[in-house]
Formats: sequence, C-alpha cells, structure tokens
Amino acid sequence: MSVQAWTFVMVGLSFALYIGVAIRSRASSTSEFYVAGSSVPPVINGMATAADWMSAASFISMAGLISFMGRDGSVYLMGWTGGYVLLALLLAPYLRKFGKYTVPDFVGDRYYSRTARIVAVVCAIFVSFTYVSGQMRGVGIVFSRFLNVDINLGVVIGMGIVFFYAVLGGMKGITYTQVAQYCVLIFAYLVPAIFISLLMTGHIIPQIGFGGTLADGSGEFLLDKLNRLSRELGFDAYTSGRKATIDVFFITAALMVGTAGLPHVIVRFYTVPRVQAARSSAGWALLFIAILYTTAPAVAVFARTNLLNTVSDAKYEEVPSWFKNWEATGLIKFDDKNEDGLIQYRGPRSDVENELTIDRDIIVLANPEIAKLPNWIIALVAAGGLAAALSTAAGLLLVISTSIAHDLLKKEFVPTISEKSELIAARVAAGVAVGIAGYFGMNPPGFVAEVVAFAFGLAAASFFPAIIMGIFSKRMNKEGAISGMVIGLTFTASYIIFFKFIRPELNSAEHWWWGISPEGIGTLGMMLNFAVAIVVSSVTPPPPPEIQELVEDIRIPRGAGDTRELSV
Repeated sequence: MSVQAWTFVMVGLSFALYIGVAIRSRASSTSEFYVAGSSVPPVINGMATAADWMSAASFISMAGLISFMGRDGSVYLMGWTGGYVLLALLLAPYLRKFGKYTVPDFVGDRYYSRTARIVAVVCAIFVSFTYVSGQMRGVGIVFSRFLNVDINLGVVIGMGIVFFYAVLGGMKGITYTQVAQYCVLIFAYLVPAIFISLLMTGHIIPQIGFGGTLADGSGEFLLDKLNRLSRELGFDAYTSGRKATIDVFFITAALMVGTAGLPHVIVRFYTVPRVQAARSSAGWALLFIAILYTTAPAVAVFARTNLLNTVSDAKYEEVPSWFKNWEATGLIKFDDKNEDGLIQYRGPRSDVENELTIDRDIIVLANPEIAKLPNWIIALVAAGGLAAALSTAAGLLLVISTSIAHDLLKKEFVPTISEKSELIAARVAAGVAVGIAGYFGMNPPGFVAEVVAFAFGLAAASFFPAIIMGIFSKRMNKEGAISGMVIGLTFTASYIIFFKFIRPELNSAEHWWWGISPEGIGTLGMMLNFAVAIVVSSVTPPPPPEIQELVEDIRIPRGAGDTRELSV
C-alpha cells in the first residue's frame, strides 16, 4: 500500500482507540474530570505522565533541533530530563500531600489570597496557551504531509479530535487515553530508529549505533563521517559547540525549572491515591521518558547523515519522492539560484550560496522516508507524532478549563455553583480553549520546540519560585509571591515578545542582553522573581501562624502514607 493509505490505516486505528478509551472512561463528577478521582495506579500514571510530558517538541522537534544544532541541541535533552528529576524530587510529593486540584489552588491557599490565585490562573493560562500552540503546529505538520492537506486544515482536524476526548473524558478519560498514546508514540519512535541503526551501523540498539562504526566496512565512526560531511559542505563540525556558555547554561536552567513549574505536569500527581504513589509514579514516568530521550540523539545523527548524503549536490529532477512530497507542504524550499539544476545545500562557511531551506520540524517525520524504510513504518511515525502532540494538547487544555471553572468560578466568583454546572463550565472552557489553541497552531511564533521552550521559560519565571518557596519557606507571604510572579512573568514575556515579534531583526547574540537568548531568558526572569519575592516578603508582615503550620506539615515525611481527600 502507499504511504497515504498506510497513514489512513495507522492514524484511523489509533484515533479509534483514543476515542474508544475516552468514551469508556468518561468523567461523571468534578473529581473524575479534574484528577481522575485520585485512583490511578502509579505505573499507569507514570506512563500517562510520560505521554503528557513528551509532547510534539519531544517527538517531532527535539531530534530535529539536535540534528541541525549538533552538540548545542543537547541543552534540550539536559534541560527537559533534569527538569523532570527536579519535579519528582522537590515538588511532586509535597504538592500531592497538600491535596489540591490545581497549581492556582495551591498558590491561592498557600498564600491566603484571592489575588494570588487569580495571578496564578493568569500565569497558568498564559503558559498553557503558549505551550499548546506548539502542539497544534505539530499536528498540522503531520496532517499536511501524510494526508496531503493544508497545514491549517490539519490543525482543525486535530482540534476536533482533542475537543472530543478532552471535553468528554476530562482527566479520567485523558489519563487512560494517554497510556494508549504513550504505547503508540514510543513504538513509533523506536521502530525506525532500530531499523536505521541496523542499516547504518549493524547495531540493533540505536544508542550504541550512535557511537559505533559504519556497517559499510570502512571502519569510520558515524560521528566522524557526519563531522567530515558537515565541514565539506560549509557547516560547523556536528560535535562542536557554537553557543555561548552563558546561553547554554541559561537555556538548560530555564527548561529544567520550567519543567518543574508546568501546571499540566504537576496536576498529574493529584491523580494518584496517596503521596507515596506520587513518588512512585514520578519514578516510573522518568523511566518511560528516558526510553525516548536516550534515543533522540541517535535519531538526530542518523537523519542528518542520511540527509547530507541524499540531497547535497543532487540533481533536482532525480531527487527521491520524499523530497518532492515535503516540498509540496512548503516545509522544504529549493531555490535554484544559479540555475544549474543541482541542489546546493551549503552552510555559512561555504563559498557556494545555499539554495535549500529545510524546516527542522520535519526531520523525525521524514527520517524513515530518507532511509528508504517500508511505507508502514513511515505511517507509524506519523501516528506517533500525532499521539505525542495530542496527548500534551489534551493535558494543557484541561489545565486551562480547570483554571477557569474551578479556580475562578468555583473558588472566586460563584462559590455556590453546583457540581453539575461546574462540570459544564469546565467543558465549555475547554471548547473555547481548543479554538484559541487552533489559532495559535496556525500562526505559531517559531519551531515547535522553540515555542515550547518559550512556555518553559514563562513557567520558570512565574510558577517555580512561588511553588518552591511556598513549600520550603514559612516566611514567604502573599505580597512577596504575587510581586515575584507578576515581575517574573512580565519581564520574561516582554523580552520574548520584543525579540520574536516587535524587533525580530535584532534576535541575535550581539543584541541579546548578556548574550542570553529568548529561549533562556526565563532563568533570568526566575532569578528576578526570587529576588523580588524575598525582598518584598522581608519588609511585609509574615504569613498567619496557621499558614506557617501548614507549610511545616507539608514538608514532614510522616505524610508519605497520607490518604487525605482532595479539597474541592
């Protein structure tokens, strides 16, 4: 069968599975809609958390970034992996013991302030919309190539699917849907990686093939060949670093602490029955995440090597069909400037002008085609990319809907609202959020992983200091937390908006403050948040005694077996 036929089969079967699970797991109460009734086993929750966390940025874009950036792309691996460890050790058990539905719920009660809750809701919605736009962009890319539709139409199709199972099933439906999505995405990621590793290096394990010698009998190491090809074509050596050390540090830190402040990940630890289960599910999630993350560098190297071998100096009329297929989507652009019919793919160090532009987000999706793998594997990767994007999009949309229905309506404006009305409000909010997310998916501010990096930076600058000080500092009060969140978020968002939208022509290292890119500015925003919060809290009254006792109680280990019910 053709790639398109296989894609219809693979995507159709996977979508039928997701929708079937959502219907079977339909939420019937606010507790099931928000936190799946706090009854999810740790292993299941770990798998769902991995799917929730490994978004289109992880599946589609991360290997693409590493493929083009070389060693500098490792900041995404280090930041996202280290961030999850930070989340598991410092935040998850304590937040679960606190026993609230959402991060704004924690902020509002810990800082005994309606204003703090509302500021946290605004931060949650702002971060979530930034993040979800990257997921919808990923959905559009997959549909545009494999179903031969316009990217915008692909986004609309994805909106419809997410709307169905996120609005119908709530967290209960999303949790079990994400388990299915994890199985699909990890299988789709590993199968082509294993096949290509065998073809190129003779090793069945991609992580070993990544550092091994080529299977062509030359005895040359794969990375040495990639370095040689890169230099010959005017690119920097693949294993060389080009980013300034300070920017590498700031991007890694922003992604790390941003992970720990992402509301859609944190809420996952409320779906388990007790604190001990939260710790256990965090460990399982890290294992499930590591399977993909340790494979990504190998996928990047395989794809980059095959790409340079395939398109550099090739005759345009003789290029493989995959090139023309991706060119039709607009994600590959060839401009024959010297009209010689040859594709001059060159780097900035070459004397020959570059004629080829490749969107980084296509690398993982195009990799099986470039390597000439069977059509069913190409279609499988498409289904995996959709699973990664849709699983995270659903979690983010749930954060937005619960922030509006629970944290604003229930807690602030309509405290007497019935459970049925609250559930309806949450579903309506999710529907509106799907529409807005679709718009941003059609008009994204950058590559998928780049957009997601902005969301992590915003989370780092707003949520992380408020949460970490809320757990570990009895002296931190509402004035300090609110001031820190507002200043941190405003500073970080302003920096990103200025360089990405207002003056994009200045978006280069020579114009950035202290050489810090928009992707890494969240670290500076976080530092500013901490500084402002500490100073303001030191000159304002301390929290009430009962809040200080609450903070002390959260940190006491004896709560590891706590089975307290979630507060509504």
